[in-house]
Amino acid sequence: MKLDKSEKETLESVERGEWRSTRRLSSEKARFVSYAKATFRKDRRLNIRISSKDLEAIQKRAVEEGLPYQTLISSLLHKYAAGRLREN
Repeated sequence: MKLDKSEKETLESVERGEWRSTRRLSSEKARFVSYAKATFRKDRRLNIRISSKDLEAIQKRAVEEGLPYQTLISSLLHKYAAGRLREN
């Protein structure tokens, strides 16, 4: 199996013994589920006007990704707002 750079770094870290199990798995899981829900809570509506051509392209990309197009747009906006959207 071929690993990308991030996966190789993670594997090497595990092999060096830098990871440890948590004793309170259920409470830790609940804590992170709570964080995720707060991060992705959609509590505002936004209406925008875009060209038909752009919307069709977004819908096509969403189908390729296996996502609803609104979810893809929301994800892109979230990544941009967080400073994680990069141009190639």
